[in-house]
Order: sequence, then structure tokens, then C-alpha cells
Amino acid sequence: MAEQENVKVVQDAYASFGRGDIQSLLENLDEKVEWTLPGEGMIPQAGTYRGRDGVARFFQTLGQTTEFSAFEPREFIAQGDRVIALGWYQGKAKATGRSFESDWVMSFVLQNGKVVKFQEFTDTGTIAQAYTASASASA
Repeated sequence: MAEQENVKVVQDAYASFGRGDIQSLLENLDEKVEWTLPGEGMIPQAGTYRGRDGVARFFQTLGQTTEFSAFEPREFIAQGDRVIALGWYQGKAKATGRSFESDWVMSFVLQNGKVVKFQEFTDTGTIAQAYTASASASA
């Protein structure tokens, strides 16, 4: 029951992201949310953001640096207050025009129907290469 409700909150957040409705997505977050993405120092939007304002800055940076051609949450696993989403995305770094794609795992912890903690796990090496201006001579 609570697990199903938590999955719905996460699915609604993904739907908001898909529509470009970041304000609705932010409403699914606790005021003191902690939002963590790997690859800090290699990927422009990576790092830990705190609070809704911090997460809003993350999405602003993401929009400025990245263009997704596909973003597919594919499976949801819930246990207690945690929802794990498994998925895949494909996109490009706007500054370099270089593409990336990766499977990902996103972990959400919820309390009282709001996300209090988010953490992404993905192939940071592949993604970081897309943001690197000096492309290697591989084809």
C-alpha cells in the first residue's frame, strides 16, 4: 500500500520531467531533500544538491548542458520507504555535441509522500566523455 503510493510519487516525478514541468516535479520533494548524482568534477550537473532550491539549480544546469533524446524509466522496485527505478537514457552534451547513452539506477527514499533523498548510479565514464571537448580519434 504505502510502497505502491511511493512508486506513484516517483512515477509522477518522471512524468513531470518528461513534460518539462520541473515545478511539479519539485512539489514531490521534501523541503530538505538531498539529491546526489555521480561524476562531480567530470559532468557539469553532477554533485550533491540540498533543498528544493538546490534541486531546481540541478535541473537548470541539466537543461543548459544536456539534451536527452530518450529517457526511459523501465522498472520500479519498492520496499518500505525506498523506491528503486531502473532505466536507460540517451542524450548529448550541448557544449560538445557528443552523444552518450547509459543504463541507470535511481534510488529514492520517501517520507510522508515526499522524496527526502535521491541518488543516481550510472556509467559516469561514458557520460563524462561526452562533455569532454577533446574528442579522441575513435570512431
